[in-house]
Amino acid sequence: MSKVTHSVQYHYTQSVLDELASHGLRPRPSTSPQTLRDAINDLYRYEIRRLRDRCRAGEFSTRELTARVVALRKRYMLLSLPLAHWTSPSVGMGNEGMRE
Repeated sequence: MSKVTHSVQYHYTQSVLDELASHGLRPRPSTSPQTLRDAINDLYRYEIRRLRDRCRAGEFSTRELTARVVALRKRYMLLSLPLAHWTSPSVGMGNEGMRE
């Protein structure tokens, strides 16, 4: 009986890898784009909540909050890029580990 295992290898574009690295993420070829997007989204949500809490604590005004949110969004531009554009066209499936 033969057992075939498939592993998906993702080939991220260099610009995406650079953006991921700026957030402390270094994906393996087997790390899915969705997993990475979820991680970045969690980081963004954490930071946006921190901004809100700091504003509520009186650290800065609500007028200043708007500018800070815009600056934060610019740091997370990768979230606006569709996942299909995160990888190069050479995404494929292999059949490594094929055994007889």
